[in-house]
Amino acid sequence: MISLAFFICGAVFFAITPKKGLLHYLYLLYAAGAGLAAFSFARALYDLGSPGAAPTLAFALHISPALAVSFRGGPLQDFFGLLLSVAAFAASVYSSGYMKDNAAPRFQGIFYGLFILSMGAVFLSGDALSFLISWEAMSLVSYFLVISDTESEAAQNAGLTYATMTHIGTAFIIGAFMLAFAATGSLDFAGMAAGLAGKSMALKSAIFILSFIGFGMKAGIVPLHIWLPKAHPAAPSNVSALMSGVMIKAGVYGVMLMSLYVLGGPGAHYATWWGIVVLATGAASSVLGVLYALMEKDLKRLLAYSSVENVGIIFLGTGAALVFYSFGQTALAGLALAAALYHAMNHAMFKGLLFLGSGSVMHGVHSKNLEEMGGLLKRMPYTGLFFLMGSVSICALPPFNGFVSEWLTFQSLILGSVTPPAYSKVVTLLGGAALALTGALAAAAFVKAFGVAFLGMPRGPKAREAREAGFPMTASLGFLAAMCLILGVEPGLLLRLISAMPFAGLAQMGSAAPFHSPLTVAGGFSGFWPAAIFASMLTGLLAIIVLAGVFGRRRKITYADSWDCGIKALTPRMQYTATAFTKPLRVIFKTLYMPRKEVRISFKQKPLFVSGITYRSDITPFMENYLYKPLTAFVGKVALKIRHLQSGSLPLYLGYIMLTLIGLLLVWA
Repeated sequence: MISLAFFICGAVFFAITPKKGLLHYLYLLYAAGAGLAAFSFARALYDLGSPGAAPTLAFALHISPALAVSFRGGPLQDFFGLLLSVAAFAASVYSSGYMKDNAAPRFQGIFYGLFILSMGAVFLSGDALSFLISWEAMSLVSYFLVISDTESEAAQNAGLTYATMTHIGTAFIIGAFMLAFAATGSLDFAGMAAGLAGKSMALKSAIFILSFIGFGMKAGIVPLHIWLPKAHPAAPSNVSALMSGVMIKAGVYGVMLMSLYVLGGPGAHYATWWGIVVLATGAASSVLGVLYALMEKDLKRLLAYSSVENVGIIFLGTGAALVFYSFGQTALAGLALAAALYHAMNHAMFKGLLFLGSGSVMHGVHSKNLEEMGGLLKRMPYTGLFFLMGSVSICALPPFNGFVSEWLTFQSLILGSVTPPAYSKVVTLLGGAALALTGALAAAAFVKAFGVAFLGMPRGPKAREAREAGFPMTASLGFLAAMCLILGVEPGLLLRLISAMPFAGLAQMGSAAPFHSPLTVAGGFSGFWPAAIFASMLTGLLAIIVLAGVFGRRRKITYADSWDCGIKALTPRMQYTATAFTKPLRVIFKTLYMPRKEVRISFKQKPLFVSGITYRSDITPFMENYLYKPLTAFVGKVALKIRHLQSGSLPLYLGYIMLTLIGLLLVWA
């Protein structure tokens, strides 16, 4: 309640504060509220494993005997609330510096606070009505934040695409809730779960399909992802960090809520194909997401496509858990689900870090185009260091957090080969292969992102004039970088909280004790010691520094230019560009990319004296061209045909009403 007061006061102060120069300080109120909420959620999760723990507080407003708006905590709800609160704390501290020179601080400040509140309400909703109200509020508020740059036509188009897709998804979610209500007579999630326990698998499967499509659209799974690389870059960077790090997790939360709680749980009867669908979708999203990220020159679009990839990894674990539950492998399912939840938290940390880091880069360079950057590490050393830590984390390299969650996902998929049916072995092993390919491609994508942006020579005057961001922005990057390192070195801090959750118990995990114990799965099937890896890497680094200091004193250090092949002076044009770096992969995956190139040659005098050559290369957006454009054209044609129904004739409209009433009466009868 105290956290809620901070957010309400922040929104009110943004509306009434007369001095524009003071508005950016109000984000510290949001940071304080998010920090208190994070403490509350962490304590609630910790109490889950304590004997005799007090029940989580709940709030309910009864509108009628059959209708109520309720908000309550629980294991899954508190976990996602903790994820939101930590990410919101970092983004709010960052915003106090980032929004200082913003053109519309009052508008964005009010909606920023409402955005965080609406996401919190989604995670804590206890019934379908409060969930839909919160979900729609989250969608509308985030839409206004996406289109906050009113002078950008791209932002307005991105907002339209986002609004269309998110409301189509909401329609599917409403359909799932209506089916559940018709079968159970309850809008409360607990009542739905109790009422659906004995219902037919056909009904449950219909609810699952509708909810998976609706929530998957918000999560950004392939092929429902086209709004994500448009909306995230259009929003301010502090909002992009929350949209990518937290909001798309609302879709993940919805899938877990419906499949693991409303439709069943450990020991309940599951349809195996549910898990196969989720796992296959996760595999496709992870591979295609990172493949399209590789081709991007826009830094924020690259990060947005990377979010599609990481949501795919989360669904790999979730789908594997559903498959294992369907065969009664509850311990193995708990491991897979723990991996998915751990990666959800990790993604919020390192993707928030990378989006906020991209905001700092844009603040210094005034561009999102990688081809206009270069050499930023010398001019923005702290931003470069923290962006590098985020890149290493997202590439799943030790000792950072991405390594732990992807390692757990790998273990669950590999152990899936012991499940009895042959097709389960094939599906899980193919999922593991997709995850391995995704990891390799992600490394290439972020070598490109960091190398082209921060290394080499500046590619333009703006890059040469870039300066480090202010203290609040840099401090929030440091906080998230530290979280990435802590969750990688000491996974037991979070895994002990996850292990207390009824749907993600780590019965197959040997130990998650801090520092003094390795992390093992399946009674010693495999394991590693995160703290020992970090200690050995740190020791090796310190040894190199000491040896360099001892032996380096005996020689005189000289500084010289890089070897220039006999050229008088190296220029930025001689560096690898973002496009050239990924050319080999564009050739390898040309069937998917369908690359297009255009070469224009201008002559002083044909055919020998060339004055200039212009080369342009692009890829074909497969989903947009071959799925959404034909679908949009079809809808447009249908709309043109049925517009004649709106003739302006009052008797005809009364006839429509009469036919509708007759149809409803027949259905009711």
